[in-house]
Amino acid sequence: FLLVFILKIFFRKPTTDKCLFLYPQVLYFRIFWSGNSDPWPPKSPSADKDPTSLSLELPNLIHLLYWPLTPGDGGDLLASTSHKTSTYHLRGPSQDTYALGSYLEVVLVARDHRGRPKTHGGDLFQARLLGPELRAGVPGDVQDLENGTYLLSFPLLWAGRAQVQVRLIHSSEAIGVLRRIWTEHWATVDFIGYFRGPRGDEESVSCNVNPLLIREEKSFCYYKDEDSGEFWYCDQPPTLACSMLVGHSVGHYWNVTTSHEEALLAWNLTDKVLPQGIGPVHVARNTSRILSPALPCYPGISTPKPSGFYHQDVWHSLACSNRPFPTVSSILGCLAGHIIHMMGDSTLRQWWEYLRDTVPSLKPVDLHSIYQVGPLMAVETTRGIVLHWRAHSWPLRSKRTPVASLHSVVRELGGLAGGPHTVVVLGLGAHFTTFPPSIFARRLAGIRAAVMALLEREPRTLVVIKLANTGYKSVYGSDWFTLHMNRLLRSAFAGLRVAFVDAWEMTSSLALPDNIHPGKLIVSNEVNLLLSFICPT
Repeated sequence: FLLVFILKIFFRKPTTDKCLFLYPQVLYFRIFWSGNSDPWPPKSPSADKDPTSLSLELPNLIHLLYWPLTPGDGGDLLASTSHKTSTYHLRGPSQDTYALGSYLEVVLVARDHRGRPKTHGGDLFQARLLGPELRAGVPGDVQDLENGTYLLSFPLLWAGRAQVQVRLIHSSEAIGVLRRIWTEHWATVDFIGYFRGPRGDEESVSCNVNPLLIREEKSFCYYKDEDSGEFWYCDQPPTLACSMLVGHSVGHYWNVTTSHEEALLAWNLTDKVLPQGIGPVHVARNTSRILSPALPCYPGISTPKPSGFYHQDVWHSLACSNRPFPTVSSILGCLAGHIIHMMGDSTLRQWWEYLRDTVPSLKPVDLHSIYQVGPLMAVETTRGIVLHWRAHSWPLRSKRTPVASLHSVVRELGGLAGGPHTVVVLGLGAHFTTFPPSIFARRLAGIRAAVMALLEREPRTLVVIKLANTGYKSVYGSDWFTLHMNRLLRSAFAGLRVAFVDAWEMTSSLALPDNIHPGKLIVSNEVNLLLSFICPT
């Protein structure tokens, strides 16, 4: 028999005898496989004391993944929330001018396509306050009152004109589709494993995070990352051995929606701006803007909400005194003598590319690797700067790449001595939106343990966590998924002496086209915040 350990988050509707509808469960299944040439990976005898246990590292999972349950539209598309008919207005009386540093409060009423007010919450609205003439912007806080009404709050952080903008990212009915997919499917994509025999003959098979996603009735190959303890599974090749796995790539995106569900998630109903409900407000001009705190940027500081705002296209932190690095010499002066290890996805690779392109003397080294996966390296020998980037390991939606290049973040962290000249930047999330949150939570639990070990052996190491940014709007990578990824990221590293760069807010505060790979303006501000942690004074 085979003992399977599966951790999965269930979203359940309340019933007459169960009011708890969202909770983590540990399930043990006893399954029989006939003719299975490869035994199931054995359960560790110390599993109950595993330091990466989700129950130990993420105790607030229920709270983190909470989202109001909604009744759905009963197959009637016109009963779903509409951006055209939903309205918002000032919570209190309008004022001629508002005080710098005060708050603007707005009430939003969600309505369906027939104009009827909704009686439940669960919609995903994003709100921001813009200052077009000042190239300013700040994200607004959206509080779901769960009765069809939402309370929006905006801090007034610059003097002059400010304009509210509200977008409906997904209706509550579309969120119900995404919730169903997370609940019913272990994945919405598969991967391909490439096997090569001694005479060069190749075979390719399906691979994934769970053997139940491959083929239950046949044998499979499993691969354990000895550093993280995680497993990867591939179908048994027709003739080649499991040990002959040499390549990896993304496979196919699965069709997991009905035609009605596709209509709820269609482009004409997704990420749409609501009609303007409030005219521009004017903030008193006793000073140009709120100043960042005098506190230097160092790891472990608490981060307010919002964490910052744009003014003249420059991000100003509300947590610490960040600063721009506008010249090549200022960047070189900060990075001198440092080794930067970036590990994560392509949105983090953009930081590596920005520094490579901005600093002419930072020369890339050809490591003859697959660019999309890495490893990538650039050096500045005069000032002793080394800049690394590599993608995280499975699950990775990439072109065909050698399996030997797929190093887990835990493995990489375990190989670092650390110290005052070592900077670690982690950026994960985008490649985990095609799986239920338990997959990402388990990955984060292992990385948290590795970060803790690194900081224990060398506390002077700087660790920076880049939160996932906005941009995805499909069933395979919605902003709703990403929002939950960020909740898990913040919780996983809470209490550790690490720094955060809130890419979610930095990519959603300005009226710029939404893109999973933001433009140079956003990336440069993200990198400047990183440099502010490396060089706080």
